[in-house]
Amino acid sequence: MRTLVTAALCGLLAPAALAAEMEVSVEIPRIDVAEYHRPYVAVWVEDDARKAVANLAVWYDVGMDNREGEKWLKDMRQWWRRSGRTLSLPVDGVTGATRAAGTHTLAFDDADGPLAGLAPGDYTLVVEAAREVGGRELLSVPFQWPPKAAQTLSEQGESELGAVRVRLAP
Repeated sequence: MRTLVTAALCGLLAPAALAAEMEVSVEIPRIDVAEYHRPYVAVWVEDDARKAVANLAVWYDVGMDNREGEKWLKDMRQWWRRSGRTLSLPVDGVTGATRAAGTHTLAFDDADGPLAGLAPGDYTLVVEAAREVGGRELLSVPFQWPPKAAQTLSEQGESELGAVRVRLAP
């Protein structure tokens, strides 16, 4: 009897536990130059009108005195125009320190966080990087939300960004 009740409860609770998921991996390539600075990186979602609807991550020099690192955020021009200049920084759960070369993974779902309440439709994941004494690069990965099937989408950077991969699961 106890097994039957447990199985019935699991069956009732299982649909509530399922949520659309997005995993984003951003590769920051190792660049061999005389003066290397870690890049500032912004990751956000835009709707089909190119309006920012969710900030997923903003990595910058948060350790500078007097919040001096924030003044360089405008070097990520697209993010700054679409979202950054209206934010009150730092944003809990979004902003963080610059990252070293390597692949960095972010995970989100529609239950809470920046993707909660995202209406069904066509969107673009945008990743922008800018580096002092370096360049800037912008990569865009279009996707549909919520995903109807599991899929992996990717774009390859050429200088400041390496591979950007988006894994979606219903």
